[in-house]
Order: sequence, then structure tokens, then C-alpha cells
Amino acid sequence: MDLPPGFIFDAQLTTGVFSSYQLLYMSSTQKIKDAFERVVKAFTAKPSLGLGTGTSKARLVNGLACEITEGKWKFSADMPEAAGGDASAPTPGVYGRAALASCLAICYKMYAAKTGIAIDAIEVQVEADFDDRGLFGFTDVPPGYTEVRYTVTIESDETKEKIIELLDNADRHSPYLDVFANGQKCVRNINVISAKLN
Repeated sequence: MDLPPGFIFDAQLTTGVFSSYQLLYMSSTQKIKDAFERVVKAFTAKPSLGLGTGTSKARLVNGLACEITEGKWKFSADMPEAAGGDASAPTPGVYGRAALASCLAICYKMYAAKTGIAIDAIEVQVEADFDDRGLFGFTDVPPGYTEVRYTVTIESDETKEKIIELLDNADRHSPYLDVFANGQKCVRNINVISAKLN
């Protein structure tokens, strides 16, 4: 049987025929591993290739609803009706928690592919505690999260020690875990557009 590079024969398949799931899993894992190694090689040769700036833009379009764009992506955010919104889209908090959860899951998969650890499924749940009084002007209450917790559920036949080692390694390199765990410098720029100033 001639197989594409990176495909591994499963001896348990007595018919010698791959299921579509196994082929897809092996090809996607190999694709991730190849990309990881290719990027590391490029960054090693030229570290400046790793530098970049992401730019998102949010524009209020109706009440508290925002239209958000970045590159080819376009989506919306809104607030609940109790906060003065129309609940027409997820809140910024939903996107923030989703960014952390998805970034962690993706990072775990990337490092599993890199190290050859077989993972059947990954799920990350993020919980964040907050006090909305901070948003509504109470100065003695911080407007952000007071604690963020994440639970990782992994389906794998690897040993628990290997899984923990994988998670620890990936956590050290997760961009959004770093964003949540360590404060970044925030710089505000202002553009005022007014007919009276012209």
C-alpha cells in the first residue's frame, strides 16, 4: 500500500484499510508538526520574522452594538439588555474568554504534534470571576476579572506524566495565557473629529 508521507499503518486494522478519521487525524497532525518545524527554522535563521502587530477595529453601529473587523474577518459584539444593549451578539467578555480557551487548546495541539504525543480530543473550559459594579462606576471595585480558572480535558492513551509535561510546556508558550496572566503596556491614542475644529 503506497501511503503519503507521514501516514503510519495501524496494526490493529486487520484489513489494512484506514478509516477516514485516522487518515484525517494523521494528515492534520503531520501538517501541524511540519508547519511548527518550518516556522522554528525560519525564526532561528531570522528572529525578526517573529515580530508583528495585530490590528482590530471596533465601531459602534447601533446603541452598544459594535462591528468588529480585522483583515478579512468581521463579527459583532453587544451587551445584554440589562446593561443597555440589545443582546444581538456576544459580549466582549465572551470573546475574551473564548480567546483564552481556544488559544490554549490550539497550543496544546501544536505541542502535542511537535512532540509526537497522541491526543484524541482536547477541551478547555475557562471560568472568570467578575464584579460588574466596577463597570458601572463603583471606584472601590476593579472592572476586570478577580480570578480566571481553566480546566483542560484531554482524551489520550498517553501517561498522565506525559500529558502534564505537555500542558506545562504549552502553557509557557501560550500567547493568551500570557496576556491574561501578565499585564501588558497599554497606550491610548486619541483622534478627535469635529466640524467645529475645522
